[in-house]
Amino acid sequence: MLSVIIVTKNEAPNIAACLESVAWADEIIVLDSGSEDATVAICRQYTDNVYETDWPGFGIQKQRALEKAKGDWVLSIDADEVVTQELRAEIEKALQQGHVNGYEIPRLSSYCGKQIRHGGWWPDYVLRLFRRDCGQFTDSLVHERIIVQGSIGRMLTPLLHESYVDLYEVLHKVNCYSTLGAEMLLQKGVQSSISKAILKAIWMFIRTYFIKLAIIEGRQGLMLSISTAEVTYYKYMKLLELQNHLKS
Repeated sequence: MLSVIIVTKNEAPNIAACLESVAWADEIIVLDSGSEDATVAICRQYTDNVYETDWPGFGIQKQRALEKAKGDWVLSIDADEVVTQELRAEIEKALQQGHVNGYEIPRLSSYCGKQIRHGGWWPDYVLRLFRRDCGQFTDSLVHERIIVQGSIGRMLTPLLHESYVDLYEVLHKVNCYSTLGAEMLLQKGVQSSISKAILKAIWMFIRTYFIKLAIIEGRQGLMLSISTAEVTYYKYMKLLELQNHLKS
């Protein structure tokens, strides 16, 4: 039995395609955290297992969803991701074989309308399929991971990820991820300064655009590199603000 788990908030433009792509699963579980659009209504067209709860961060929220799953195997996907028919076939074959306790799946992400294969974005292996009794999520606010006990395999077929639809979404996620990143760094005791924020942002641009070859992706590659640097810059600047606030 395969359970699919998804966490959502205001995902009405994406969630139907996501749910349609996993409608073949034995169970779909959705945890929503206060959507103000039609997300919950759309989800209830595909599954009765829709729960509304608060938002404690990505890691804890996905662990909550995992604890509601009943399947022997669990597939964790995001609301802006799609499982293709080819990936479905590979997943079903893997479940029949059952040689390992988890699988990493290559993720092919798009940025403002273009699938990106450079800049460190491909192949972006993410551990998403695992035996329920062998895995759990870290409690990270963002960039959470699944920890699986035992052997891990890799799949060949990519999971499609509509990462950034347009510049409005880019700016929204820059703000969101930099805030969560700053809070995580504060918890770890990392120190910040204006010079540190600037230097780390410059290095992130150089690394993404030149070393990881986002330059090959043309206009979107440049945009991606700039927004990646912006996340880094604002993360450390927000960390500095948090630290100054604690001192005052």
